[in-house]
Amino acid sequence: MEANAIAKFIHMSPRKVRLVASLVRDLSIVEARKQLAFSKKAAAKPVLKVVNSAVANAGENVDLENTYVIEIFVDEGPTIKRHMPRAHGRSAAIRKRTSHISVKIGDKEEKIVTQEK
Repeated sequence: MEANAIAKFIHMSPRKVRLVASLVRDLSIVEARKQLAFSKKAAAKPVLKVVNSAVANAGENVDLENTYVIEIFVDEGPTIKRHMPRAHGRSAAIRKRTSHISVKIGDKEEKIVTQEK
């Protein structure tokens, strides 16, 4: 049993989301949900949403204790560019970054086989 979920165009910097993603890597689904629920980081909410989506994609008969976050990574999405007026008629660039979050869940045995390939 293996399932994937992807969330695209999340309006958060990939660097900030990667900090939260590294907290739940290689944890069981139950432990990952606990970790994300009590995290003070704002990025925990979209990461939890993607993990829950992957569980829903896996189907109804999922043993959450034996299902693990096999792979989670955050890619950079498109950057929205804005300008802020500065002194002496100049302008400063503001880059509003976005992220793409990808999660792959599965059993512990599949995790070992996937890493050997």
